[in-house]
Amino acid sequence: MIKQVGTTPIREYHTARCHCGAVVLELHLPDGIVDPRRCDCSICRRKGAIVASVPLAGIRIVQGEDKLRRYQFNTRTASHYFCSECGIYTHHQRRSNPQQYGYNVGCLDDVNPFLLEPVPLNDGVNHPADRQP
Repeated sequence: MIKQVGTTPIREYHTARCHCGAVVLELHLPDGIVDPRRCDCSICRRKGAIVASVPLAGIRIVQGEDKLRRYQFNTRTASHYFCSECGIYTHHQRRSNPQQYGYNVGCLDDVNPFLLEPVPLNDGVNHPADRQP
């Protein structure tokens, strides 16, 4: 759990936005940034984002819902959202836990994700949901 990055404390409620500002989210992060990670699955490898998770009720779209676009692939369990104006990935409903959103830590105001340590790598290539019973 990360409560502070550099000199900027993580507040209980935090604003996240895409690059152009068309999409603005409010995140409820009472414990700060919990378990930031990267993933090497096919989409995350291309996005290159550091993500952390929040319960579904922990994200509220403040502005730009009409600008969000959804992308699904493979099992179509996960829903990845990005701004249709600037293309920035903001969040996704997780495949491994559909009761949570993963959010792009780089979209949080006043947080530099490159200052987070450690940021482990998840093995998304060998995702448990892809294994046959």
